[in-house]
Amino acid sequence: MRRAAVILALTFASIFGSIARADYAVLRNGGRLHVYSYEQLGQTTRLRVDGGTVDMPAEQIVRFEPEEVFSPREQLKSEMDLSVPYAELIREAAKKYSLDVALLANVIRAESNFDARAVSIKNAQGLMQLMPQTSTHLAVRNPFDPAQNIEAGARYLRQLLDRYNVNVSLALAAYNAGPDRVTQYNGVPPFRETRNYIRRVTANAAKATNKPAAVSSAAVPVIVQK
Repeated sequence: MRRAAVILALTFASIFGSIARADYAVLRNGGRLHVYSYEQLGQTTRLRVDGGTVDMPAEQIVRFEPEEVFSPREQLKSEMDLSVPYAELIREAAKKYSLDVALLANVIRAESNFDARAVSIKNAQGLMQLMPQTSTHLAVRNPFDPAQNIEAGARYLRQLLDRYNVNVSLALAAYNAGPDRVTQYNGVPPFRETRNYIRRVTANAAKATNKPAAVSSAAVPVIVQK
């Protein structure tokens, strides 16, 4: 039935044009990939995402759905109880960008320990330690404003998850060390700080949701075409 739904979606794509508009590709492994369009190439589907395109077997895609549709499981993730500062802002941003609320909260914990005035030696600023160029790119007027900082940081984290095909390890590596380093090493960079950062964030997020952390320190390549 699921495969039939994928074939039907791709048939509509062929009828109304080779590239059709979509908001989310729901994957068979439970992940959700934000896409701008998709195109059928034989048994492969090419998805256009932030940063380029991703090719994957059509059978790995369950369906396409509008951005505003959330499954009950995702609603639960975004609405779970948080005993941390700025909990309401974190829940709102997690829901807006379809993020695991525990993951977002623990990125903030690792970045600034919930200090809205934090500034790093590299001049990363605020709760999610946005670099000035990142703040400019995301149109953040005041990086020390908790609402602006969390919203922008969540949006950036969502962009990274989409870019790396919902690979949390790669998205966190890019958040910590930068996307250029992930590209350079074709996976998680061999930096102790970055690998410890990934383990810390995912372990704390898993603890909050009572799930085992499934993160490997090995480099995990991903097909991203620019």
